[in-house]
Amino acid sequence: MTATAPAPHAGDVAADTAVLRALRKIRGPQTQRNREFWLLLFAVVVAGAALTLVQLGALGRIDPMILLIGGGLAVLVFALHIVLRFVASDADPFVLPIATLLTGVGIAEIYRIDIANRATGWDASSNKQLMWMAISVAGAIALVIFLRNYRVLYKYTYLSGLAGLVLLVLPFIPGLKADANADVWISIGGLGFQPGELSKIFLAIFFAGYLVRTRESLSSVGKRFAGITWPRMRELGPVIVVWLISLAIIVAQHDLGTGVLIFGMFIVMLYVATGKTSWVLIGVVGVVIGVAVVSQFLTYVQNRFNTWINAFDPDLMEDQSYQLTQGIFGLAHGGLLGTGLGQGRPQITPVAESDFIITSLGEEIGLIGLFAVLCLYMVFVSRGLRIGVAGQDDFGKLLAVGVSFTIGLQVFIMVGGVTRVIPLTGLTTPFLAAGGSSLIANWLIVGLLLRISDGVRRQPRVVIG
Repeated sequence: MTATAPAPHAGDVAADTAVLRALRKIRGPQTQRNREFWLLLFAVVVAGAALTLVQLGALGRIDPMILLIGGGLAVLVFALHIVLRFVASDADPFVLPIATLLTGVGIAEIYRIDIANRATGWDASSNKQLMWMAISVAGAIALVIFLRNYRVLYKYTYLSGLAGLVLLVLPFIPGLKADANADVWISIGGLGFQPGELSKIFLAIFFAGYLVRTRESLSSVGKRFAGITWPRMRELGPVIVVWLISLAIIVAQHDLGTGVLIFGMFIVMLYVATGKTSWVLIGVVGVVIGVAVVSQFLTYVQNRFNTWINAFDPDLMEDQSYQLTQGIFGLAHGGLLGTGLGQGRPQITPVAESDFIITSLGEEIGLIGLFAVLCLYMVFVSRGLRIGVAGQDDFGKLLAVGVSFTIGLQVFIMVGGVTRVIPLTGLTTPFLAAGGSSLIANWLIVGLLLRISDGVRRQPRVVIG
């Protein structure tokens, strides 16, 4: 007669399960945060090395100011890292280091241009950029701390849409409008700010919530032609509305880039929500028709296309295409390996620290270095898309995909513009370019992606909509 083992007690099973759950909770997040720590340390070291090379190349010595700039960058991002260990321990470990490295390299190049222009104190764009970065990272920290569950944003779908539209019309309010070529800036206390940068975040929240609510009707079967199922005419209403809003931005604000960016973001989120390729084709046709229409009536759009096509026309090079051609000459001067940080002449290009930061970097770090920067953007966007695809929460999926695609599309528009792949627009290169409004918006996107990734890993089976 053989003895049988006693059946496990229910309390013992519960205790073992609780222990295993606790071990997973301890080990998993520590692994993610430890990986983030080393990547973040690497990013800070590379940014500090870039600042050092800028000073050695441009000044031939190391100025103590580098300690303030590099130290300030390190303190800010490690503060966010520590916060993540306590309140979002499952967050993606790659998003923060990549954003830090891009911002650090951008500050180094802006600082290099300040040296060439002999700008010091508050006149130096690098000092302003560091101040804006402090505000940006503080905003990201606040978002991660107070937005414990990103799903609550779903409740404010239409309020977010209203906020996005209000931000777009702020430049037209008397007393707020700033003097600029495009009606996209406001001035508060002498500081210029571009509310449209924040508007894209609110509109992404609105688009995600709206598409979750209306996905069934937008996914309904229509007529099939050329191997593609096309939507019915009554389902084109939302696309037409967003298309008209984008055209209004281009016409009223003289901002071609933001109009294309918002429409492109909506189309991609619509494709993710429905899975229908026809929406992408309709979006492309909408962009072509919209640009063709406004180019017939708006002089500034015509000038953008003329400058793009005839950039090296001697008559245009003296005025309209001077900035574009100088940027291209700078890239050619840098060649494959670049002149070295601090040893080029990026300041020759007008607004080299913001609109043409890509050509400034390309001249000094070369084509290879520029490819490395573009690879960082590619990884950042891919991590954002992965965060969205990994979760089963429809709202979080659309929101993560929307804001990530916005970064990728903005990079394509800017890099394509300064290299003459497409006409030049008035957007800024995310994280790299000088500008407070762009930096704040992009770091808020970082905070949003960190919070979504943490929520996806903690509750992967929660579905909304």
